[in-house]
Amino acid sequence: MPMGHTATAQAGSGGLTATEHRLANGLRVVLSEDHLTPVAAVCLWYDVGSRHEVKGRTGLAHLFEHLMFQGSGQVKGNGHFELVQGAGGSLNGTTSFERTNYFETMPTHQLELALWLEADRMGSLLAALDDDSMENQRDVVKNERRQRYDNVPYGTAFEKLTALAYPEGHPYHHTPIGSMADLDAATLEDARTFFRTYYAPNNAVLSVVGDIEPEQTLAWIEKYFGSIPAHDGKQPPRDGTLPDNIGAQLREEVVEEVPARALMAAYRLPHDGTRECDAADLALTVLGGGESSRLHNRLVRRDRTAVAAGFGLLRLAGAPSMGWLDVKTSGGVEVPQIEAAVDEELARFAAEGPTAEEMERAQAQLEREWLDRLGTVAGRADELCRYAVLFGDPQLALTAVKRVLEVTPKEVQAVAKARLHPENRAVLVYEPVAAEETEAADGHEHEGTDQ
Repeated sequence: MPMGHTATAQAGSGGLTATEHRLANGLRVVLSEDHLTPVAAVCLWYDVGSRHEVKGRTGLAHLFEHLMFQGSGQVKGNGHFELVQGAGGSLNGTTSFERTNYFETMPTHQLELALWLEADRMGSLLAALDDDSMENQRDVVKNERRQRYDNVPYGTAFEKLTALAYPEGHPYHHTPIGSMADLDAATLEDARTFFRTYYAPNNAVLSVVGDIEPEQTLAWIEKYFGSIPAHDGKQPPRDGTLPDNIGAQLREEVVEEVPARALMAAYRLPHDGTRECDAADLALTVLGGGESSRLHNRLVRRDRTAVAAGFGLLRLAGAPSMGWLDVKTSGGVEVPQIEAAVDEELARFAAEGPTAEEMERAQAQLEREWLDRLGTVAGRADELCRYAVLFGDPQLALTAVKRVLEVTPKEVQAVAKARLHPENRAVLVYEPVAAEETEAADGHEHEGTDQ
């Protein structure tokens, strides 16, 4: 049996513990007992995301997330969903720049089923992967792109800002959804090569959290995953390093059928896993995290020039993180008026830093979010995988809030001064289509062909 570490609650972990194990084939396993409710969460992170893709083949990581639910060696078609849901469980998968994850929450007595299912698709997906399943899921992903990105107001904003903020050729220049052209170009052999390279036990972390018996759980994991061979063909992701500041203000105007003008911006911020990133998170929380934030108070409450104003952090480990500013204007307010007010607030914050009350409130807000994530078995399983894959140590998940609470107001002010200014942002301005243009377009809506 694989060896495990002693479970000792660390200071600042809220009494939570996790043990770590490794199979002979390289699969890392993290277990965390919690007998509060009779459920268990299984979470599997593969160290592959859109940053591992190459030009001309974007979207493969996300396409694979869908293919993993299309059947495997012992499970046909939609069987994965049917078996989990039939056993009273829930499941899903997601893709990001830096990983692809799969997860189930099961009644305790059905834990073995979830482990068997995950092992079956890790070990035998290629046996079921054929042209039919490839075409089926390619169409599903393209439809998802239409519904969530191309055909909704502001739907491509994240994609456009990412392309502006991370230069051409950078591994984060494109988003996980992929382009229609690349999805069309992907071949069955592309998919098979991708799977062999990345869907190997030595490129994954499996966490199991909840009402579990660790020895029995490890025995099941060894039984189902232990015989899956490792694969050593993976290349490291391309370097995502960039200068601290963009060095200029990048801008793009988008004229579309949107309900209101909008100002969106991406600021280049410190890498996840650093104290500076925690300081940036606190800065953005003070500035734009909810209805007590400075930007909400200024733009929505006081000036009434916006209907919504938010500023959040997309944490990234392999590239600079992204500070995401999103302001929707009210009435006929023009974007330059909004932008001037935003810059005024950011400059004031950089000059003065947060007040003691703002600091306390922001830290409490981030602490509550941390407690929410770790308070459910599924959330804790995901966090343990995240810290294991991205930072090599799942125990860091249990003490993350302690690091946020140690950040000082001076550090928050310093990161704001260094990063939250016009020369370090990519800006997207949305202007609604004029009424006469909309009417002209409506008169020709039946011409041409559907995409």
